[in-house]
Amino acid sequence: MEVQLEAPGGLLRQLKVRIPAENVAKAVDQRLKQMSARAKIPGFRPGKAPFKVIQQQYGASARLDAVSDLVQKSYPEALGQAGVNPAGMPKIDITAETEGQPLEYTASFEVYPEIVLQGLSALAIEKPVVNIQEADIDKLVDNLRKGRRELEAVSRAATAGDQVSIDFDGKIDGVAFQGGKGEKVEFEIGAGQFLPDLENGIVGHAAGESFTVPVSFPEDYRSEELKGKTAHFDVVVHEVKGVKLPDLDDAEFLKAHNVESAAALREKGLKALESERDKAVRGRLKAQALEQLLAQNPIDVPSALIEQEVPRLREDAAQRMNMRNLTPEKRDELLPASLFEQTARRRVALGLLIGEVLKERAIKLDPARVDKALDDMAADYEQPEEVKQYYRSNAQMMQGLSAVVLEDQVVESLLDGITPTEQPMSLEQLLNPQAQA
Repeated sequence: MEVQLEAPGGLLRQLKVRIPAENVAKAVDQRLKQMSARAKIPGFRPGKAPFKVIQQQYGASARLDAVSDLVQKSYPEALGQAGVNPAGMPKIDITAETEGQPLEYTASFEVYPEIVLQGLSALAIEKPVVNIQEADIDKLVDNLRKGRRELEAVSRAATAGDQVSIDFDGKIDGVAFQGGKGEKVEFEIGAGQFLPDLENGIVGHAAGESFTVPVSFPEDYRSEELKGKTAHFDVVVHEVKGVKLPDLDDAEFLKAHNVESAAALREKGLKALESERDKAVRGRLKAQALEQLLAQNPIDVPSALIEQEVPRLREDAAQRMNMRNLTPEKRDELLPASLFEQTARRRVALGLLIGEVLKERAIKLDPARVDKALDDMAADYEQPEEVKQYYRSNAQMMQGLSAVVLEDQVVESLLDGITPTEQPMSLEQLLNPQAQA
């Protein structure tokens, strides 16, 4: 077998293979002999027809099968002979296939890029420095109280945060419109369920009151009929419910959070915020290290690997958007591959670079760290042991967890020896990056 490797450009490779004519003839004869054993030809008992008759009857089919077998069997051997590692399935073109002549075909495929890591010692990392303030703990405790709030009817006028029950009937120039009427509709003022003009117009009114509220629809409103127009809503308030929060020393409230005092709750809250802060800091450091790894090492990415990554991204998006009940065809129509190609390219490039760091620095997965990661993850659930057992019984989930741990080990290796610049910020800025702007 003759093998010739060509590089037309980029990551594309073309492997030209030539198989001797005698090898092809032998493969065709073997296929015909297999066929003759079970061939049913009129005038002959099964398996007793002359070989020449078998050739006439099945020669073309036998040759087609033999050529297919030869290509499949010779391709891996040709790759080894050429010393090349493809990054995806090849495109096979038969270029010469004539009886009595050598079989020739060309296999086109992409290879993995050659990576020489650069700039790893020059990473510029900013490390958030966040001190937990009493106000941060106050906010957490208030959120915990809101999580166990109760609603009670009040006779006062409604304010933001109250829940109201209303009838409304909207008209534009005295004419009703679709969706402009409702009876005993309940909502929280300020939650954004309705347009701000309507919600704000209810503030200051008590149960039993009737009034009219002008409401302006924005220019980009979803209904063409209502865009930019002003409607007048006749409103009747049936009920106003105020929010009642549990006292800090309420026994049931403290019991729900497994503490015995308000001071203990604040201490528990402090530890939770510190844990959240540390996790967010690690996330910021990791994101910077990986982003700069990409920036310092631009590489070509095999399109075959991008094509493999796109379906995974599409599946994740479909699950997040609750599209599991859609047919694959409808899902793919709503989530075309073009939406994910850029992200897929980035993920593949990052994966290749991480793999090179692993190889260059001889980083091996630390099983103890996998166990700790599993413990930390399971600790957020009520039955941690059951969660850990479930993970350990699922090879795919454990593989995913191990991949995260290995990536963390790579990041630690990248950050080793680098002194980050400290960046003081509030907890809010750390946890909500958009607040920093």
